[in-house]
Amino acid sequence: MKRVKVRKGNNVYEGIEIPSVDKKYLVLKLDNGYNIAFRRNEINVDIIGEFEKKSKKTEKKIRYRKELRDVSIIGTGGTIASKIDYTTGAVYPAFSPEELEKMVPEIFELANIYPREVLQILSENMNIERWKKIGNAVIEEINKGRSIVIAHGTDTMHYTASFLSFTLKNLNLPVVLTGSQRSSDRPSSDSRMNLFCSVKFATTDYNRVVICMHGTMDDTFCYVHKGVKVRKNHTSRRDAFQSVNTKPVAKVYYNGEIDFFEDLPEKHKEKAYFDDKIEEKIFLLKVFPNITHEILDFLIDQKYRGIVLEGTGLGHTPSILYNTIKRGIDEGVTFCMTSQCINGRVNMNVYQTGRKLLEIGVIPCEDMLPEVCYTKMMHVLGHTRESDEIRKLMRKNIAGEIMEDTVIL
Repeated sequence: MKRVKVRKGNNVYEGIEIPSVDKKYLVLKLDNGYNIAFRRNEINVDIIGEFEKKSKKTEKKIRYRKELRDVSIIGTGGTIASKIDYTTGAVYPAFSPEELEKMVPEIFELANIYPREVLQILSENMNIERWKKIGNAVIEEINKGRSIVIAHGTDTMHYTASFLSFTLKNLNLPVVLTGSQRSSDRPSSDSRMNLFCSVKFATTDYNRVVICMHGTMDDTFCYVHKGVKVRKNHTSRRDAFQSVNTKPVAKVYYNGEIDFFEDLPEKHKEKAYFDDKIEEKIFLLKVFPNITHEILDFLIDQKYRGIVLEGTGLGHTPSILYNTIKRGIDEGVTFCMTSQCINGRVNMNVYQTGRKLLEIGVIPCEDMLPEVCYTKMMHVLGHTRESDEIRKLMRKNIAGEIMEDTVIL
């Protein structure tokens, strides 16, 4: 990094030039700690020196205590796995044992912590290739006897949790995803408590994929949600993640106490593995007024193998789509129906529009969230192309995604 002198009119500023997302602007970290931005075409810049951040990386030996569980914290990026360098203003990964102990020292009293950075991305850049990388890393750590906490950006965390719920098989240890709605430099940050509660839950015997995030706006407890029954319902609130069509798995208090709301799942006898048979050509389409059939025609022509319809109400589309949906099904495309409504389930037997779609061959997907249906279809179509088997599996409760006691037949 360069130390520069910036002249704008009669004013002169000195500081460290820090990276800017817009090349039209120069961003300067002033000596008082504040940042200031200038249009490059309005200033003169002189380089007056080079700045090198002095950093001494030391590997901290993990203190092993045999009475504690082993927990691997897998970093994928996002706010919770980063911290701010106030010298430069840059945000960078904070994922060594030493850095974690400085950020959340309490977790080292809960478990033997093994950090592992797998990705360093913003979660909106998540894709199937990166999901596979996470899945393989989870299994490597699971097979060492370690429970898992995945530090993840919140924007797509519920997609990742759903994907892993279908592809991580025979789990006998918890896989807990967590993130942070507020950055660690803010007094209102939720990162510390979320990570603490996630590590605490990872020391239990609950052997499924879950998300652990703030349960309220204060720092009392976190809720643990099934990975296939949760979504982010607010852009910025600390309690943005909520269970849908079911209650949370548990409540984890900041003092370490845990209240379970259901019995622990049965243990598996077989070895855990990551099932990487995935169909990538799946599309999630939101139905809306004035939608045209050209959208579906395009997806069919582009050889998409499955289309999840996020229908209106109980599971409907405009009649203008019927012929195109039938064409797609005749050509081997799977169509599944979910609802735009956050709560409730599809029931395509109530109105004529729903019955017509059933007649054409659209598969009703009960109370599955559209995002969950999307990742489940990737999994199912990765294993079979036989239409009857696809229908059977999409309507079968594989990972807790369908509430069996109220399934509409």
